[in-house]
Amino acid sequence: MQFRQKALSKLQSPEELDLPVRFARPQGRLVLAVTVTVMAAATFWALTGTVSSRLTAPGVLTHAQGSYVLQSPIAGQVTGVLAEEGRLLPDGAPLLTVRTDQGDRPVRAVTGGRLTTLVAKVGSVVTTGADVATVERVKSPDDPLVAVLYVPGGTGSTIPVGAPVDLSVQSVPRHRFGVLRGHVTAVGRAPQTQAQISGFLADPVLAGEVSRHGNPVAVLVELDRSSATKSGYQWSSADGPPYAVGSPAPVSGTVHLAAQRPVDWMLP
Repeated sequence: MQFRQKALSKLQSPEELDLPVRFARPQGRLVLAVTVTVMAAATFWALTGTVSSRLTAPGVLTHAQGSYVLQSPIAGQVTGVLAEEGRLLPDGAPLLTVRTDQGDRPVRAVTGGRLTTLVAKVGSVVTTGADVATVERVKSPDDPLVAVLYVPGGTGSTIPVGAPVDLSVQSVPRHRFGVLRGHVTAVGRAPQTQAQISGFLADPVLAGEVSRHGNPVAVLVELDRSSATKSGYQWSSADGPPYAVGSPAPVSGTVHLAAQRPVDWMLP
């Protein structure tokens, strides 16, 4: 009660009405001005500025139809090798002769293509269903290369068709020849299993590497052509490597996504 009476008496007879009002100090006004300026600049940048983003994913340089593993339909000992790695084979071309109880029989390519790997050698014993060769599905030496990138399943929808891509080819020194140029031509609609990827690449090890974080989405990249380079494709350097790029070859691809305004990130 005593404190209430003192408060009421204080209100009835104020003693400091004649004291001057103290405004903000110069330092405070400077801080306020700087804060307002920074906020205005940030708002202007959010409305008018752009931020570019990138997505990096592993992949392979190959041909559009991929490769397949040739398995022996018969069992026996290899008595002859009839094809060389790197050669273009027609449909049904014989690769090996295998000695069986019924005599020497050929092992033929299922479809034509370029023989990339020949596992079986003269003298080796093969069983029915054993892997003996890998064939890349091409019809002509001039068939263009493509790159297939495997991106995480949740990011495929963010990649637009036509987006530029930089490809670091494992077999080409980047510090000397730069990166290979290309652009996105197709994005897979659904994630692929490791078995599906292995069936296309004919390489279970590489399929395991690109799918170790889950089932990825395949992104098809068309390479930009150039008549000024030995490889026939455009590189970030003037000439690129002084030799043709082989396939299949592991690559790392960087997809340049469309630039966005910062304010778009805050909108639903």
